[in-house]
Amino acid sequence: MEKQFKVRSLLIGIFFFLLFFVVVGRIYWLQVVQASGLREMAQELWKEEEILNPVRGTIMDRNGRPLAEETAAYTVVVSPRDIHARGIEREVAHELTSVLKLKDDPAYLIDLEDRLYKLVTKKKPESDELRTWVEIGNEGWKIDGEKKRIIDELVKRFQDQLKQKNIAKYKVVGIYTTTTEKRSYPNGRLASQLLGYLNKDGEAIMGLEKQLNQQLTGTVGELIQETDLKGVEIPGSKMTLTPAIDGLDVRLTIDQNIQYYIEKTLRKYTAEWKPKSMTAIAVNPKTMEILGMASTPDFDPNTFWEFEDQRAFRNRAISDQFEPGSTFKIVTLAGAIEQNLWKPEAIYESGSVKFTGMSTIRDHNWIGWGPISFMEGLVRSSNVLFAKLGYEGLGKEKFKGYVNKFGFGEKTGIDLVGEGAGSAPFRWESDYARSTFGQSISVTAIQEVAAFAAIANGGKLMKPYVIKEIIEPQTGKVIQSKKPELVRQVVSPEVARQTTLALEHVMIDEHGTGLGAAISGYRIAGKTGTANIVPEGANTYSEDTWLISFIGYAPVEDPQVLIAIIADQPELSGDFHTGSSVTLPAFKEIMGETLAYMGIPTSDSKARITKAQATASVPDLLGLTTTAANAKLNAIGLTAQVLGEGAKVTRQLPAPGTDLLLGRGVVVVTGSVIKATVPDLTGMSLRDAVEIAT
Repeated sequence: MEKQFKVRSLLIGIFFFLLFFVVVGRIYWLQVVQASGLREMAQELWKEEEILNPVRGTIMDRNGRPLAEETAAYTVVVSPRDIHARGIEREVAHELTSVLKLKDDPAYLIDLEDRLYKLVTKKKPESDELRTWVEIGNEGWKIDGEKKRIIDELVKRFQDQLKQKNIAKYKVVGIYTTTTEKRSYPNGRLASQLLGYLNKDGEAIMGLEKQLNQQLTGTVGELIQETDLKGVEIPGSKMTLTPAIDGLDVRLTIDQNIQYYIEKTLRKYTAEWKPKSMTAIAVNPKTMEILGMASTPDFDPNTFWEFEDQRAFRNRAISDQFEPGSTFKIVTLAGAIEQNLWKPEAIYESGSVKFTGMSTIRDHNWIGWGPISFMEGLVRSSNVLFAKLGYEGLGKEKFKGYVNKFGFGEKTGIDLVGEGAGSAPFRWESDYARSTFGQSISVTAIQEVAAFAAIANGGKLMKPYVIKEIIEPQTGKVIQSKKPELVRQVVSPEVARQTTLALEHVMIDEHGTGLGAAISGYRIAGKTGTANIVPEGANTYSEDTWLISFIGYAPVEDPQVLIAIIADQPELSGDFHTGSSVTLPAFKEIMGETLAYMGIPTSDSKARITKAQATASVPDLLGLTTTAANAKLNAIGLTAQVLGEGAKVTRQLPAPGTDLLLGRGVVVVTGSVIKATVPDLTGMSLRDAVEIAT
């Protein structure tokens, strides 16, 4: 018995001895080996981390007016436990549906109410017993101040109902709003395709919002503090703050007013003529700063989910490629002027021309206007004239060189993503001939604008841009700025000046295709364009659908604004001549409002070119019949004063090559003069007047 007791005591002693070592070892392990790790774990249990979101940068117009900004917003939050305790689940779902709905479609409303009912009856997640609230909103979106006011009124109505039912905690309805921020576009649709938008998760999807997302977003901050189980800060505890760095602001070259003029006018003419799309660009031709840029259809970035037509999200001004038609003739015209091929008074046979190995090239009316001057061919937009000047006169290589110099076939380098490059393939002989008047070549709207601007500004091809400055919002310090950038000198200032004066005739001549865009008091240079369309799925041009365009700038003496208007397949009832009723008045409205807004004075009456004041070079009339001489002079704005009764001109004054104001007379002498009326000598030199009189 005693022996058993000793064995038992020994075993117990050994057990406690081992237990002692285990406990001591465990204490050593916890206090020494794992001390730092356990200390960190303990701190983590009491630590609360709060993410500090930065304010997204503002996108503003050139004058600092916000186009996209962060504004106060609210999120609807419900407590399913409180709502269930009061038995108002179905009522809450129904009332929230009426507030948060986006449309009144019956099927949509039933579905929305069902989804909201599931949210307000949602049980607490088993993994998080402290979580009792469920966030909802405008289908996951944030609501504005007006809807918050309606939510507050809704809560008050529920409180009154619960009070009448003698519910003890009637003030606790279970519907709350939390303050937050959301991306807001204060002007709605204005510049939407340029700006882009943020989706419901706050992700930048397109436009400048996506392109400049890194600069606009800023850097997230963090607040770390020690709290108790209820989330209350522990007095005297350590707090670590890493401030958020707000995003940078972006100033654009866009002018909000000019952008508004553009969009208002595009919507007006889109509604009237129902084109597949309309596009407009306004620039400062000297710098190629984009003052306004838009196309229809468009969308409202505040409610982007309502727009199902994907065309509304495309910036056609830089992406779409098309055959330009006659607006491309400025390339041929400038080249012809530089190579001394442009003779305004020279006569050619309009109607059609046939070059070896290709089909006949015809004027747009198919029959032409008989023998006419180069200037009349320009104002009437004769394809035959430009084929002769470009293909026959300049030749293939020189013409192609001008196409390349003006920037066609390559991207302009505008600071926007999604730009198209166009195409100038010149694969076939006919490509050279037809490109001279804007066929067999594709361009973008921004390419054409840059080319026209090169003529308007004295021959400089400039790189277009829309991002003017990037700014640090707290200090106003400019982090990055962009200046006008010269790509290359395309033609000389003198060639550009002569091209501009020729384009002005398109606006003032009685046969000019641009007459409908003229603005009283201002000198404008411009060119119309009409191009046949190859419909989707077809391999030939349609006979009854067109792309209509007009590009012009003003004032001629010091161009400040250049505007392009493009209408893709307007409903013209099969008559392309009515296309001028789409683009010309649209241009006139936008340009007129823009010039007035910018305070640009009307052209000086002495400098303004009119039919009575423009100059023309007197042609050589010797040997012509009086009828032919008179026609040749009339074609360039001069008149014939015939002396004599002979059949042909034997003498003329002033001499060929003399510059004479339009409307003045050229004296032509035919044979012997028996009896004659004293001719009009106004504007002639004394020498010429004396010679005629004697």
